[in-house]
Amino acid sequence: MAEVSVVLGDITTQDVDAVVNAANTRMRGGSGVCGAIHAAGGPDVLTDCIARFPGGLATGDAGWTTAGRMPARWVIHTVGPNYRAGQTDRSLLISCYRRSLEVADDLGATTVAFPLISAGIYGWPRADAIRVAVETLRDAKSTVREARLVAFNPATLAAVQTLL
Repeated sequence: MAEVSVVLGDITTQDVDAVVNAANTRMRGGSGVCGAIHAAGGPDVLTDCIARFPGGLATGDAGWTTAGRMPARWVIHTVGPNYRAGQTDRSLLISCYRRSLEVADDLGATTVAFPLISAGIYGWPRADAIRVAVETLRDAKSTVREARLVAFNPATLAAVQTLL
């Protein structure tokens, strides 16, 4: 089981083996965390997405690409459920964290930085998104040593710290 930690910061600058991208099903970039990761990683991330995921990726699944110019070695892309579009099945959100850890294990990654998946533009209620992240990362069987949640703002940092 991984040690779950939280930091305030920018996921694209984390010095970890892998960063997790809250991707869309098309796997061609987007806004929010996805846009920031593609911008920071450069064109190699998109090129690798196109090559590895020509048909996209299903909600709740995960896969990996290069991290391009970021300090991390890999990006683990996972497609969170879009709560605003009616995808409210909590098991899909749990699957994002579990599948990301499975991909990390396959890669041999021992330090992984996570955003709060689906809690931004996809509208998953923040308190529940935090609970899902912390509980799933704590309980999963994985060789990942550190699962680092990267909070984008002080309010999210404080909420995660309270749960930890």
